Amino acid sequence: MIRLVFEHRGASVPAEAEAGARLLDVAQAAGMPLEGTCGGQLACATCHVVIAADWAGRLPPPGEAEEDMLDLVPAATRTSRLACQVRLTEALDGMVVRVT
Repeated sequence: MIRLVFEHRGASVPAEAEAGARLLDVAQAAGMPLEGTCGGQLACATCHVVIAADWAGRLPPPGEAEEDMLDLVPAATRTSRLACQVRLTEALDGMVVRVT
């Protein structure tokens, strides 16, 4: 089981997931306000999250289409990701994710 912590509006919300789960699905199940309007088709950026800097390097780099969508996010940072594009692995156990 992979443990995560979502940070949103000053609260830390713990969550657990199986390897292979999409970060978006886990966040929504934990009550995070991420829409995922396009259903993970890289046609929106409503599932934008910021990965804690010490965890960002453990993720595969975003693809070109994800980078293009992140360019449209005003609050994007260098560790921003679209939650629909992040699949969880055991290496991410303990990861901290900020929901903007």
